[in-house]
Amino acid sequence: MYQRILVPVDGSPTSRRGLAEAIALARLTGARMRLINVVDVMLFAMEADAFAGAASDMIALMREGGQKILATAQAQVEATGVGVDTVLRDGFAGRVCDLVIDEAKAWAAELIVIGTHGRRGVGRILLGSDAEQVVRSASIPVLLVRAAGESTVPRVPSAGEASDGATARDARRAT
Repeated sequence: MYQRILVPVDGSPTSRRGLAEAIALARLTGARMRLINVVDVMLFAMEADAFAGAASDMIALMREGGQKILATAQAQVEATGVGVDTVLRDGFAGRVCDLVIDEAKAWAAELIVIGTHGRRGVGRILLGSDAEQVVRSASIPVLLVRAAGESTVPRVPSAGEASDGATARDARRAT
């Protein structure tokens, strides 16, 4: 099964859920993990005019923040006994999704585990989706882990079950 699992982390609750799932999988398979954080400098560059004189300071702070995110996630993985290393990449070299895929290839990852908000419609169009682009472009399996409590697929009652979760037999008993 999977022996090399790449996990992009950004410190968000969604990312932490992806990390937890990757840890569980790594423990089951005896896999090693690599955590990657991409400092999205391109996003900052779009707003750079507002911070003209402080751009280099802001980028340094972003890198420092990325290192802290990686250190926190690494400690969480190490506490479970799973082997782990980290890599910090700058977004100057390309889009976040491309850098994740490049790292997966360079490290010979067998699986990418990534947290996702599972946005649909306008939310996805406006915000884009690095997770979606990773799925579309990766040559290895990608496991998407949704944020807690987010489901875009409504639950369909099973045969004999009323829409409120009660069975048809329970509904008959109540009458």
